[in-house]
Amino acid sequence: MEWNTLGTPPSLLPLYWRAALKRKITGDTLPEQGLRCRVPINPKAVAAYRKVCGFADSPILPATYPHILAFGLQMQLLTDKTFPFPLLGLIHLSNRIRIHRPLGGVSELTIGVHAQNLKPHPKGATFDLVTTAEDSLGLLWEAESRMLCRGVKLPGDATDDAQPTPTHVNELTRWHAPADIGRRYARVSGDYNPIHLSALSAKLFGFPQAIAHGLWNKAHTLAALGEHLPAANIEITVAFRKPVRLPSEVRLMASAAGSSGELLLKGSADIEHMVGKWQPIA
Repeated sequence: MEWNTLGTPPSLLPLYWRAALKRKITGDTLPEQGLRCRVPINPKAVAAYRKVCGFADSPILPATYPHILAFGLQMQLLTDKTFPFPLLGLIHLSNRIRIHRPLGGVSELTIGVHAQNLKPHPKGATFDLVTTAEDSLGLLWEAESRMLCRGVKLPGDATDDAQPTPTHVNELTRWHAPADIGRRYARVSGDYNPIHLSALSAKLFGFPQAIAHGLWNKAHTLAALGEHLPAANIEITVAFRKPVRLPSEVRLMASAAGSSGELLLKGSADIEHMVGKWQPIA
């Protein structure tokens, strides 16, 4: 893996142009290149993110916040001319976060992003978008987002490693996902994917109405779990099943508080939006 170290986080506007212009699959191998950058943490931006995602005030960063710090680097990686798949149209299948130490007392982090693990899938091909966050002591946090690109043909057997539906869970809480949450989350995350912004822009991509960002669903879930979860030495994995159409109400089911457990996010008519589990880092 070759690493390209940037002096400052990328500006998003030109990257959105690059994303909009690339619509074709141009290859079937991932680039052997990653991006790194030191990214400052802005307390006002963190506070705005907490408000949109339902996190309580705390000296410790929300478990999902390093994703926000990494978003520009992820965009730059995925819109680079060496990257074979168009960014618009990628489907976020699952996300795993590992928190090695509590996310407190940091004013900047070194963020790294790269893509790996390209595999055939029944609907195309998947790869893992890997993000790491390091402080002065070393690796603090890491995540893998599994992405699906439809229409890619790869040799080999296609597998779909689906997470089972949790069984020993009870309703913990419920919340309303309002019609404008996609726009509000876009303002704090930088993720202005048209499928989240309005019914009109979502229809251009085949959705009958706007859908909530997957990482907003995960963030709001972790905010709701709060003290339910350990602050460190924890791995939290979720699989996104059916999108949350906006507006709607969702119910969070979870097992008892502890070092490991399961969660399930349900909508009306018992639609399963997201399944997940947490456990100590192996």
